[in-house]
Amino acid sequence: MLISLVVPCFNEAEIVRRFHAHVSREIAPLALSEPAAEFEFVYVDDGSRDATLEHLRSLATADPRVRFVSFSRNFGKEAAMLAGLRHATGDAVVIMDADLQHPPELVARMVDLHLQGHDQVVARRTRAGDRVTRTLTARAYYRLVNRLVDVELVDGVGDFRLLSRRAVDAVLQLTEYNRFSKGIFAWIGFPTATFEYENAVREQGRSKWTFGKLLNYGLDGVISFNNKPLRAALYFGLLLLAFAAAYTMWIVGDALVNGVETPGYVTLLVAVTALSGVQMVLLGVVGEYVGRIYYEAKRRPHFLIGETNTGPRPVPAASQLMNDSLVEPVARTTPAA
Repeated sequence: MLISLVVPCFNEAEIVRRFHAHVSREIAPLALSEPAAEFEFVYVDDGSRDATLEHLRSLATADPRVRFVSFSRNFGKEAAMLAGLRHATGDAVVIMDADLQHPPELVARMVDLHLQGHDQVVARRTRAGDRVTRTLTARAYYRLVNRLVDVELVDGVGDFRLLSRRAVDAVLQLTEYNRFSKGIFAWIGFPTATFEYENAVREQGRSKWTFGKLLNYGLDGVISFNNKPLRAALYFGLLLLAFAAAYTMWIVGDALVNGVETPGYVTLLVAVTALSGVQMVLLGVVGEYVGRIYYEAKRRPHFLIGETNTGPRPVPAASQLMNDSLVEPVARTTPAA
């Protein structure tokens, strides 16, 4: 059984060699297990601006199990994971980060659960050690998003998981440009096993996830898998219309009974300002969906490859029929070690 380790990298020059050595030690016993497991490393350099690519070239020369893909620029982690899945040739694929916050010692447990018949094996991190504000915010977000989206998202579940070959092929058939992997992994289904682990401290560098990126990622989760915000805009508009009709009837009735009075300037100003704000918010919701349609309609590739020492795995036939944009752009290829 061949297992592919897909590792997105962005400015990980300080730690990528240590990561490779650590994972190699942890997976070595699996080669002697029954059934024996072989491994390949699929590193995806997401347009790093440091020496990450040079380290990957060196690792590929020293270790024949290493394959790498380097983007022409930074396309984001979602594109990097997609590239890794396309280039992985294993019977199962493990996605993990290069910063060692995903403990390599858990790979053996994932493989064991996969052999028991699970197509997805998900490592769910606890929030032990997180700031209280972040924990509360995350819980509130997941409660809100699970009321909106068409799939169930679990707090603490991320990209650290094992996918069987049929699960990988199913993910590759979902060709949308605006990708939200948490939702995609939940959408494809298949038998899934989940276990918890304590989050490890990042050993080198700083997290690439700023507050702004986390906010945008959260909005992607809300919008990518449902149209309920659009429906909510319609309902809210009808509610405002009902309030306006009731207020109009009250004003007319009061005028007939008490005569016409001069309307209050402050009331009018507040009403106009509030309704203008509501209109802008609803216009923004509609604009988000229109913008996504715009990007989907252009059918641009998810990424461009600048250099690689491997070729992509053949795309599943059903996926190829659905969207010919899965064909990889021509890239400069370096000889495999």
